[in-house]
Amino acid sequence: MQTSAVPDLAHTHARPVHWLATAAAMSAVVAVAGLLQPDHARAGQSGARETTTAAAAAPAPAPDADGVALPLECGGGPTVVVGQAAGDLDGDGGPETVVAARCEAGSGTPPSGVYVLARSRTGEPRLVATLLEPARRQSVGELAVRDGVVTAALLGYSTPEVPRCCPDERETVKWRWSGGKFVESGVGGDATGSV
Repeated sequence: MQTSAVPDLAHTHARPVHWLATAAAMSAVVAVAGLLQPDHARAGQSGARETTTAAAAAPAPAPDADGVALPLECGGGPTVVVGQAAGDLDGDGGPETVVAARCEAGSGTPPSGVYVLARSRTGEPRLVATLLEPARRQSVGELAVRDGVVTAALLGYSTPEVPRCCPDERETVKWRWSGGKFVESGVGGDATGSV
């Protein structure tokens, strides 16, 4: 057997103190790397908090018409909602509900009112605007909200002799929030004969 001309090296015989020193050095490197990581390396960590905050800030659902007192004079009789649609009408990010309602009747077609409901600061639904007064003596055939515009098909009568069951005129009307109020514009109308 040949002996080595090089003397034994101290590091070739690992002792517990060497392992302890190596572990301490590695821990220091990992700690410094954690402190010096770039911002994009934390994106996954803070993203979870941002998503939670965004979900908590999501707008409340559109108000429900149930339980809201609508300004209809029905002589003590019940009211009935004949149509509703929801959408953001004023651009605040929260949806409003547009409701067409009338007095419940055994026969004929009582005139409708069209109302806008929004949520109060406490979250309760409340009446904020009247778009169509029942005094106009029209009923609502269709109601929709698209791109912040309320559209309704209004049914009416050409003369007092036309039976109240059978409107013979139809008009399409739009309402848009502008300058702090709802502005009405007519789209067109026609005599329908029967609707």
